[in-house]
Amino acid sequence: MPTSRFFENLATLFNPTTVAVIGASDNPGKLGYHVMKSLTQGAFPGTLVPVNPGAAAILGIEAYPAIEAYPGTVELAIVVLPALSVPPVLDECIRKGVNGIVLITAGFKEIDDPRGGELQAELARTASEAELPVIGPNTFGMVNLHRSLNASFTPEFSWVRKGGISLVSQSGGISHLMAFLAMSGDVGMSKIVGLGNRMNVDFAEMFTYLVSDPNTDVIALYLEGLDDPRKLMEAAKAHRGAKPAVAYKTGSAVTGDRASLSHTGSMAGNQEVYRGALKQAGILPLESAEELLDAARALAMCPLPKGPRIAVLSGQAGPGMAACDLCEAQGLEIAVFQPETQNVINELLPPLALRTNPVDMGPAWYKASAIEGIIRAVMTDDQVDALLILMMYASANREAPAAISPLLLEWKQKKPVVSCLVSPPGIWDDAIRTLENGSALMNCRTPERAALAAASLWKYGEMIKNLEAWSKEEHRRQKTGDRTRSKA
Repeated sequence: MPTSRFFENLATLFNPTTVAVIGASDNPGKLGYHVMKSLTQGAFPGTLVPVNPGAAAILGIEAYPAIEAYPGTVELAIVVLPALSVPPVLDECIRKGVNGIVLITAGFKEIDDPRGGELQAELARTASEAELPVIGPNTFGMVNLHRSLNASFTPEFSWVRKGGISLVSQSGGISHLMAFLAMSGDVGMSKIVGLGNRMNVDFAEMFTYLVSDPNTDVIALYLEGLDDPRKLMEAAKAHRGAKPAVAYKTGSAVTGDRASLSHTGSMAGNQEVYRGALKQAGILPLESAEELLDAARALAMCPLPKGPRIAVLSGQAGPGMAACDLCEAQGLEIAVFQPETQNVINELLPPLALRTNPVDMGPAWYKASAIEGIIRAVMTDDQVDALLILMMYASANREAPAAISPLLLEWKQKKPVVSCLVSPPGIWDDAIRTLENGSALMNCRTPERAALAAASLWKYGEMIKNLEAWSKEEHRRQKTGDRTRSKA
């Protein structure tokens, strides 16, 4: 594991006061232009130092022929130059006392020519000896939304709302996908990091840094293949349970394995082995980009359920049945209500409705107080560990979210509440935003996504509980000299 100075430099890399762009350009056909655009349009509050020997100014900002020509201190250098130009620039950055580098340049380990890998290894040795963290090469860059730092070639990353989810990804494409999904779903993110070829900042280093980062509540990982998976697993185990962590791993097929090798220079490896190792390290493995984002949101916004029993309350029967199917497939139990709860529901709904779990609240559309009464009875039922509230907009239920908001805002998720409240744009948006900002629930776009998010809360809680029990048992065995092996 790198030194404490390396991690101090990594923290400064994400929170610089002065950023140099080496290879800055006024030409829209150059990546250096787009990096400058990202920093300026993202309203970086510090000082920008364009470096280009052929320009007096870039985007109206004074430029310098070399980073060493700038008289002040530079904490972060973003390098957008051809691969063969990077070694002398790295030496200049070290002499200048730069704390960290984002190396966007491609043409290293990922190419067929072995000289690319040799060049990357040479740069890695130089940077590591100087305790200088380098994100990349072959990366889109990184974003720290809490610092208004968009150190990437995509200015639109700055449109993502600030929040508590930090994404560390081996793929720039997945990073963009997740960011755009976050935008469309009004999901708050903290950091978006493209590791690229992972010169000397890999998943292990990022995990260790993010555990101590005050602006990160949940760590989300997108993995293809790792050169040394043990490093990540050991780093995660050392901080197991300190912050929720989730991962989406691809590359299980032969084609995916080959693609991973050509993409970031690493073999993907056996999928089941990875899943088992991730779980033992306290990282919940997931199956898609949407599931990764939804699980991270749920862990950031909801408490963990005490058990697997879930209540499904739906404004229409179909979404409720779809959610129930997925809940049961994921290991959740459809709760059986206590008699007093069932009596309240029976009084509020006519016999023609499905009144046992899942509850069809459709016949109560014209009486918002009935919907509120059903939710109140169910949320206080000791046989219920979590709630799914599903409602698709119709003219008759327009006021339903406003009617149940005071109850949910007052209750503040003593049990997790995951919802799927869907309407045409502009009808329920404000009510849902108020509920989410008030820690009253987490809203998803489909019943299936809501069910998977609720299942992820349960699975994560069970995983951590089992790991803690196993750890205590191992400690007991070591203390008593019991050599019988236990299973994690």
